[in-house]
Amino acid sequence: MGELSVSKEIILGALSTVQEPDLKKDLVTLGMIKDVELGIGEVRFTVVLTTPACPLKEKIRQDCEEAIHRLVHPDLKISINMTAEVTSLTSSDPLIPGVKNVIAVASGKGGVGKSTVTANLAMALKQSGAKVGILDADISGPSIPVMFGAEELQPLVQEVNGKNRIQPIMQYGIKMISMGFLAPSDSPVPWRGPMMTQALRQFFGDTNWDELDYLLIDLPPGTSDIHLTLVQLIKLTGAVIVTTPQKVALSDATKGLQFFNQAGINVPILGLVENMAYFTPAELPDNKYYLFGKDGGKQLAEKYKVPFLGEVPLIQAIREAGDEGKPIASTEGPSATAFASIAANLAQQIAIRNASTPRQ
Repeated sequence: MGELSVSKEIILGALSTVQEPDLKKDLVTLGMIKDVELGIGEVRFTVVLTTPACPLKEKIRQDCEEAIHRLVHPDLKISINMTAEVTSLTSSDPLIPGVKNVIAVASGKGGVGKSTVTANLAMALKQSGAKVGILDADISGPSIPVMFGAEELQPLVQEVNGKNRIQPIMQYGIKMISMGFLAPSDSPVPWRGPMMTQALRQFFGDTNWDELDYLLIDLPPGTSDIHLTLVQLIKLTGAVIVTTPQKVALSDATKGLQFFNQAGINVPILGLVENMAYFTPAELPDNKYYLFGKDGGKQLAEKYKVPFLGEVPLIQAIREAGDEGKPIASTEGPSATAFASIAANLAQQIAIRNASTPRQ
């Protein structure tokens, strides 16, 4: 390196030319560069991403290396530690003080696989390194316990800071609460709206969620009292709409999307997921059969100018994994890859939303 003098300021100057692709600001301004250390012919530092599920992690790493080699010295050895700290829109919600982001997963109608998408998004986010929880807000038709093989489990109640708190069920590293843990699986819950909304309040306020990066809310189909209570009770980071390509499903998904957009609610749509996008038989993995139509969800997202997070194939293994109580996102294969991609896109949209909105 000759007599070239390398300092922390020179390194930061080079890194200030590297832009975070989504947030459109440089890494130094965003405070993403930490712990810069200099050695003989080498530099070490940490890049703090906005989410462990960042889909552009390797691009950011390569851009940092290229900037230093171009602007400082081509032979400088570079060691980069890539870590993440999930951002949050609010400083703290008194009802759930340790939860950084609350995401509603909704659909206009039943039968589109909303709970399957919720379970697998949670699993994919967890596998990326995030702390994740699920609140099953479908009081009368809870599905989350079955999808995680936890139907027989019951939450404990423990005293925390002088108050009795429900301890959420932990399965595969994901915290969960559901009416399915509190009522027999073969017993209906014939409650009126006020009783259901009170149960939702208790799921938030009386559950010891501790610290979470993402809390996913699996909403019941349609737009009911539960939906209204949710948006009044909690500051949502945003909502995800699940649909299938079928025309009738798209019509109902539009109503769900419009619910969150209406005046007085104003919850941003983080994206749309098209479930059952096409059928692929196991013996013909390269074949795609569009049983319910093609690109309906993508076209709906384009129409309303919301992000299209991705599509999920109609594959027998997804149903089998749900019935067995282990979401397919925990395995390997095309379905797991699809959910990993959708989860990364969701995390990306959350980071953009948090960066572009003033903290409250």
